[in-house]
Parts: sequence; structure tokens; C-alpha cells
Amino acid sequence: MAHSGINVLFEGTNFARLMGGLWTAVWIAAISLIIGLALGTILGMLRTLHNRVIRFILLMYLEFFRIVPTVVLLFLAYYILPRQFNVNWPATWMAVLAFSLWVSAEFSDIVRGALESIPVHQRESGLALGLNQWQLFRYVLLPQAIRLELPATINLATRVIKTTSLLLMISIMDVINVGQQIIEANNQNYPTGVFWVYGLIFILYFIIDYPLSRWAKHLTAKQKY
Repeated sequence: MAHSGINVLFEGTNFARLMGGLWTAVWIAAISLIIGLALGTILGMLRTLHNRVIRFILLMYLEFFRIVPTVVLLFLAYYILPRQFNVNWPATWMAVLAFSLWVSAEFSDIVRGALESIPVHQRESGLALGLNQWQLFRYVLLPQAIRLELPATINLATRVIKTTSLLLMISIMDVINVGQQIIEANNQNYPTGVFWVYGLIFILYFIIDYPLSRWAKHLTAKQKY
């Protein structure tokens, strides 16, 4: 058992490094979600206005981030922005920028759908009470929309967490990148180490995403009744 594959996880600081890589992926996903959800809420509200120009521009914004693969967005943020606009941020924050813009585009459509699903008489009642457009969103529409959009928001969060596996493409030391380094460094002593390293990474992502997925399904089921 001296060279059993599972031992590679506890060789030196390997386990601590994997946990550190996981933390990098988690905090990038968390900050991207916070920024993206805030910006997406504003964009979603704007998409419900009766202004064709604004709605068209925001629709193109959404379609851009839906069509372009996330790995391309990371490359654009990491390689193009620094050269063209002298944005010299660390790779982690360039990833936050790319993820935040992607989340804001996706979430804007979730917000738009939730707002437009609210009965028209709710909007009319608010206007009849003398509320302006901002007050109508703040006190009437958004509180109701939050409940409607929550399942889709949680599903979006799980997608963002899973997509952090692409961070290794721009040399960020996330859990995947750390795992690959550990496998390469211990390949001779632990030939089956790849199974245990990637097995642990699978379990870590599963532990984070599965409860969120179950929560989203539970909320969706509740809304049907």
C-alpha cells in the first residue's frame, strides 16, 4: 500500500493545495455571481421597458454571451483586453470580469421573464397609486419576481461553478490545474493517482452543486402548486 494511488492525495501538501485550488474556483464564482446578478437585474428591468432601441441592444448583448463559448470569453479577457486597453489585472480578476458579464447577460433574461410573467393588473395598480417607474419596480414588481426567478438563478449558479473548470485555460491555479500538476509530479510513484485526484475533484464539485440542484428542483415543484 506504500504506493497505493489514494496516497497521492495526502503526499506532502497535495490535499491542502487541492483545497486551495477549490477555494480559488469558489470565490471567483461567488464574486462573479454577485456582480453579475446585480448588473443582470438592472439589464432585465431595462428589457421590459417600451423602448425598442434599448431592448434590441440588450437582446444582442444576451445573444453574444449565449453564442460565444465561455472559454473564448476568458481568452478575450485575458489576452485581448490587456493588449488593447492596457487593463493589467491579475488573471483571477480577468476571469471575474468575463464570468460577471456572462452571468449578467443570462440573468437579465431570467429577470425579464419573471417581470413579464407578473399579472398586468399588478403594474396597473402600482401606477394608479402614483408610483413612478423606479418605485413600481422596487416595491411591486421585483419582490414578486425574486420568488419566480429563484430556481433559474440557482441553476445558473451551478453552471457558473461547473464552468470554473475552464480557469486552467488562462493559467489560474484552480482545483483542476492543481490536480493536473499533482498527477504529473507523482505519475511515476502513483500511476493510478489520476483516478484518485480526479475522483476527489468530482466529489468536491458534486458536494457543492448537488444541494443547489436539489434546492432548485424543490422550489420549482413548489411553484407548480
